[in-house]
Amino acid sequence: MTDWIKAARLRTLPLSMSGIIVGSFIARWRILEQGGTWDWRIFALAMLVTLLYQVLSNFANDYGDGIKGTDALRADEAEQRAVASGRITAQQMRNAVILFAVLSLSATVVLLYLAFFRENLMNEFYIFVALGITCILAAVGYTVGRKPYGYLGLGDLFVFVFFGLVAVCGSYFLFTKTFHWDMLLPATAIGMLSAAVLNLNNMRDMESDALSGKKTLALRMGFRYAMVYEIILLQLPLLLVLVFMMMNELQNRGNYYAYIFFILMFPMMALRRRIMQVKDPKELDPFLKQIGILTLVMSILIAFGLNYF
Repeated sequence: MTDWIKAARLRTLPLSMSGIIVGSFIARWRILEQGGTWDWRIFALAMLVTLLYQVLSNFANDYGDGIKGTDALRADEAEQRAVASGRITAQQMRNAVILFAVLSLSATVVLLYLAFFRENLMNEFYIFVALGITCILAAVGYTVGRKPYGYLGLGDLFVFVFFGLVAVCGSYFLFTKTFHWDMLLPATAIGMLSAAVLNLNNMRDMESDALSGKKTLALRMGFRYAMVYEIILLQLPLLLVLVFMMMNELQNRGNYYAYIFFILMFPMMALRRRIMQVKDPKELDPFLKQIGILTLVMSILIAFGLNYF
């Protein structure tokens, strides 16, 4: 069981929850302002679905990199990866990927039934079922298959879209049944922070990825430009959320709590400074967890600030 827990890579879960929290609680704020009701069951199921997707992705990543030999080239990580180390066989991990794909799809259907089917919103139901299947394929396709997109340098784009745009705007739509263009601002913020984690991970693994033929975006850019890219990804999210709050004129409504998320400016500045000082890519590993936690804290502060009365 310990090996399976390690393979699930629990430190990645806070990042996956952040988009759902932001989208759901912005929806709650707007729904309650209009005198409506917010269904906590949809939120709970959405969180379950995103966690299942994340574990599925981690298992598929372990399986894909394991059978391709990528993890075996990572001196620091091979002992921690289940398939590469032999603690879990490739067949067992493949079965786990299939199991979590089925669980993810099943939970998705239950969530969408609660959100759409009971209100006879059939078009929305089927569109989101298709979107759920796409999410599952994206989770598996990062490292699995003949041409996994993670090996083509497209991982950053997919992470930005699914962790940011789909998670935030999709969860918002589950509650409101509408889409507002300003939601692209917090969605982009979460997407950029998610891409920052992946880019940092790829910067750390540039040497082994080059040997295995995994041409990530960081490898294509080189360490120097990947670092510039990383700082941009960490610089803009707080500003994007600030613009969102100002567009909604929350300060004019006397809701100054909505801006509490901006206290993260100081730890974010310190984090960027420490990352910029790194010369050895292997020293980047601790920052992966830190960015994930800061992203989760930001999402919680946004939810609290908007919904504090």
